[in-house]
Amino acid sequence: MVRFFEFKRFRKTAYDEEENVESEDEYVELNSEALKAGENQVIVRPFNLEDFADIKPILDAVRGRETICLVNIRPLKDKDLIELKRSINKLKKTCDAVQGDIAGFGEDYIVITPDWAKIYRQPGETGKASAAPAEDDE
Repeated sequence: MVRFFEFKRFRKTAYDEEENVESEDEYVELNSEALKAGENQVIVRPFNLEDFADIKPILDAVRGRETICLVNIRPLKDKDLIELKRSINKLKKTCDAVQGDIAGFGEDYIVITPDWAKIYRQPGETGKASAAPAEDDE
């Protein structure tokens, strides 16, 4: 019984010593004054795309280069596919102009990032919709 208690105490002591060493090495103190002043802050902002006119605030945010835009395209997708394609083409052109990145995120969202952020794509993905496979005429 005594040995079990000693082992438990030893394990707790060793764990506490390791925890203190790790906490000193892994954590970095941030200057909270700089964060409050708005320096180097990233804004992740959601948008809803219901009409072609709704892309203006999205374009402004992309041009500002401080915002990652999450755009819900579902309302316009249900309403008018031609307007959706027109809107996405305009967003792509602006994204290319500011050297940002744009990609689909699921069926209903697109993500637009500024030039300093890139969207992860799995190996083999191009980020663009691929054409349907051609049917063989036999």
